Formats: sequence, structure tokens, C-alpha cells
Amino acid sequence: MNSVADILLDWYAREGRDLPWRRTRDPYRIWLSEVILQQTRVAQGTEYYLRFTERFPDVASLAAAPEDEVLKLWQGLGYYSRARNLHAAARQVVERFGGRFPVALEEVRSLRGVGDYTAAAICSAAYDAPCAVVDGNVYRVLARLFDLDAPIDSTAGKRAFAELAQSQLDTAHPGRYNQAIMDFGALRCTPSSPRCEACPLAGQCLALAAGTVAARPVKQGKTRVRDRWFNYLHVSSGDRTLLHRREGRDIWQGLYEFPLIETEEPAELPELVRLPQFRELLGDAPWHLVRSIPLPKHQLSHQTLHAVVHRIETLSLTPAAAAMAVPTAALGDYAVPRLIDRYLIKYQI
Repeated sequence: MNSVADILLDWYAREGRDLPWRRTRDPYRIWLSEVILQQTRVAQGTEYYLRFTERFPDVASLAAAPEDEVLKLWQGLGYYSRARNLHAAARQVVERFGGRFPVALEEVRSLRGVGDYTAAAICSAAYDAPCAVVDGNVYRVLARLFDLDAPIDSTAGKRAFAELAQSQLDTAHPGRYNQAIMDFGALRCTPSSPRCEACPLAGQCLALAAGTVAARPVKQGKTRVRDRWFNYLHVSSGDRTLLHRREGRDIWQGLYEFPLIETEEPAELPELVRLPQFRELLGDAPWHLVRSIPLPKHQLSHQTLHAVVHRIETLSLTPAAAAMAVPTAALGDYAVPRLIDRYLIKYQI
């Protein structure tokens, strides 16, 4: 009987996806693809990968770019910490490794935002290092193949799956094997309605034999999702509009948006007007409300955003310290959250 690795590699040769980052051994481009594909579908991620490699063909060009340009190019992918870490890591490669992407697993792992999975994926694909990857697809394939009930979101479970993945690795072809098992999970051993009757691993799948395919893998529990209420003040005067750059360790760090008043529950404009943040922003200049626009609910991984944009015109802008006046025609040049981008597109601003 063929080993699991042999079956996966044979399946991959016939049915694996032809993706641009699989046609290269350049660690920079492999790394770029891995970062982009975190929390992103392949179809969408491919467009961004091609856009990034055209603008930043090597790690030095990415390192030399201003952060605002990197964030603007990333706009629409979400999870913007990935873009900031990508940019910071590119600068680490230039500063610490002379612009040459590191080879040793631990050196790759030391780069900003690079975890065990990403380091293993880069080193196996670029250098044939015998490092097994463990992502959501691999968890699912292994949990079903060996009928494991260890929670994949527990410390013990993660350790057990990492050891199992390493034991199954084809060390002669680690890069191809890793791509094979990930594609197998994405295309064949899918989360729901897997085609088990036509699976080349059906004869070796313990979960299929036990009737537990739908129950694998196991998770301990879900993280609580919290609600947030965003009240945006879209303030314009003539051909200029106020923008604010998000700082701190909250969502969308480094992106631009309209001045924001966040409240603990839904708030009407008269309530906002009485707040010091509103008075600081508008000052004593006369203003009038053009329109209040509720935006569609915006779902993040652990947060639900309820946003309203109050479009306000005033005779003069007196920007608060946290805001700046920019030409309205140039709003599209700034990297903004998807929530704001959709608003700008819909209302042709």
C-alpha cells in the first residue's frame, strides 16, 4: 500500500492548483504570498500578490517604500497588521541580512510577523528544508485521517498536531508535500460536504471508518464577538475634508478615516454634539448637517462594527490636533478601511 505522502503527492500532481508563487523558489515571493493568504481566499489573494510583486519586485523595494503606500496597496484585504508586519520585516531583511532573505529556519522565524507556519512554508518551498506546515487545512486532513479529538485550539492539541505533521512529512520533497496536503484540505477534504466516497485516502481514513468526519477537527470554543458603535463625522468645507490617521494598538492602525466618536451604544447626532470631541472638531464655526448615513454592519473576526456617517458642511475648517484637512479630490490617495472605502465609492466622493 502506498504511504499517505505518496498518495497525496500523486493526487497533487493531477489536481493541485497552478498558482504564481508555486512557480518560483524566490523566498521573498513565497513569503509575500504566505502573508497575503493569511485569512484571505486564494482568488482574492492572487490579485494582491501580482499587484505587490509588480510594484515591489524584491525585498529591497518593499523596504524602501513608505508605510502609507504599502497600506494603500493592501487596502481591501483587511487584517492590516499583516501589511505593517510585512513592511517592518522587509526592513529587517535589509538591515540585518544585507537585503538577502535569510535561509536558516530560526532566522526566518525571527522576522516580524513570521510564525512557525510561515517560516516552515517559506523554508520548505524555497530551500527544501524538512519542515512540516500546519494550517487549517492540514489540521482538518490529519484530524480526519487519524480520527483525532484533541482540540486544535489548545496548547496540547497544537503540539500533538505539529508532531504528527512532522512525522508524515515526505522529507525528500517537503515543499511539494506541504503544498499537496494544504491543497488536499482546500479542494478535497473540505470543511463541509467532503467527497469521501471518491477520496484517494478513504481506505486509510479512521474518521470515515468511525463515522466522525463531520466532527473533526475539534475546537474548544469560540471567542466572544463584541459590538462597537462608530460615529463618523464627514466634515467638509469647500474643496477640503477632514481626515484622521488611526494610531495605537486598535484595529486599522495606520489607516485614514473621518474623525470618529466611538460610543458604548447607538447615539443620535444631538447626543454627539454635546460631547467635547465634537466641539473640539467643529469649533465655533457655523455648520449644518447634510445627511446621516447608516452603514451596513461590518464584521471583523471578533468585532461587529455598527457605523453611521454624519455628513457635515461648515464655513471653515479648524482641525483638531488629531485631524488634518486634505483636498476632497485626493481622498482616494489615502489608505482607508474597507468600511470607509465602500462609503466613498457608493456616494461617489
